[in-house]
Amino acid sequence: MSGTETQIGPVEARNALIALRAEVGKAVVGNDAAVTGLILALLCRGHVLLEGVPGVAKTLLVRALAAALDLGTTRVQFTPDLMPGDVTGSIVYDAHSGEFSFREGPVFTNLLLADEINRTPPKTQSSLLEAMEERQVSLDGRSRPLPDPFIVIATQNPVEYEGTYPLPEAQLDRFLLKLTMPAPGRDDEIGILLRHARGFDPRDLAAAGVTPVAGAAELAAARNAVAGVTVGPEVIGYVVDLCRATRELPSVRLGVSPRGATALLAVSRAWAWLSGRDYATPDDVKALARPALRHRLDVRPEAELEGVTADGVLDRVLASVAVPR
Repeated sequence: MSGTETQIGPVEARNALIALRAEVGKAVVGNDAAVTGLILALLCRGHVLLEGVPGVAKTLLVRALAAALDLGTTRVQFTPDLMPGDVTGSIVYDAHSGEFSFREGPVFTNLLLADEINRTPPKTQSSLLEAMEERQVSLDGRSRPLPDPFIVIATQNPVEYEGTYPLPEAQLDRFLLKLTMPAPGRDDEIGILLRHARGFDPRDLAAAGVTPVAGAAELAAARNAVAGVTVGPEVIGYVVDLCRATRELPSVRLGVSPRGATALLAVSRAWAWLSGRDYATPDDVKALARPALRHRLDVRPEAELEGVTADGVLDRVLASVAVPR
């Protein structure tokens, strides 16, 4: 745990993160891919956009992850009247001292849950840009660093657009991954109802047995280990070829940027390490291509009318680009 002084090795760090998946599973049935994606984001110091219709446990998933981590967490409900200072903090006047001081906003934490981020205006959405990219908040001529680690997990509803403000491409590109949470299968839904029938309360995660199993020390050791994962030139070339192919399709107005290519490479290395290997393979790249790239594609409106989606474009690219062997 983060409060110990002992040196944590890579094997112990990996075991802690694997235990983190199991701990989250005490509260959330299914959605193993989303849980793994959140862990990869923690390993890469990246931010996550979590998308799904209401009622598929997006917020519960993030709350369970926060409960299983020995880290500071804050939740902000994004609303149309939320102001930038409500997120980043503001300068306030202290009547007792007669001086102005900075009051930290909820962004000064390790894990920030930005719930329904597309329900707040662009002015407030953009207040997160500097925090996400620079890990700092600048106000009144001073830059104030955020804690380390710091990641944003933002949720949004993909089907209800009334009263929402779509995230601009510049902000979407700041998210390492876009994870989708579909409706559960029949067996998983039966499992959910059985838990509730036995008294499970999603508002009381402690009663469900969710306890911290990893913290800052485990994450630091894991990140050091991920930095040692080797990537051959053929794998790097494969990442580049996939991203370049998205820029050449007539159905795509804006393809994947070099930032997207570095994101795909980073999560591929993290997935290789989490899988117990010290080298990345093309299969690692293929496994993470959709979550790492889907939000970085801008499909032309006329193509969308014909049923073309970002995932469909990536399926086509993955099928057409030769895989190195």
